[in-house]
Amino acid sequence: MPAGPSTLADLRKAGIITSQEVVAAIDLYLRDPAAGPYRFASGHSIDIAALVNATPAFGAVDRSGPQEKAFRTVLAAAVMAAHPTPP
Repeated sequence: MPAGPSTLADLRKAGIITSQEVVAAIDLYLRDPAAGPYRFASGHSIDIAALVNATPAFGAVDRSGPQEKAFRTVLAAAVMAAHPTPP
């Protein structure tokens, strides 16, 4: 793995975080944006709400109805590129 903080995608590729955990983190955020950081079994955590709030493009995306799938896809890409907090 590269030196310095790894992205969630790097941790996923290394088998440190599972795809199911990534889906669970996104599902939790979509159900309750105020739920706080998601902690992975590895001890890493990610605050998806903070990521969304820090990314201006998310403000223009409709999160409901037929656009929900598109929002989820964009959110998943942003989450995978994010640097989770180490354990």
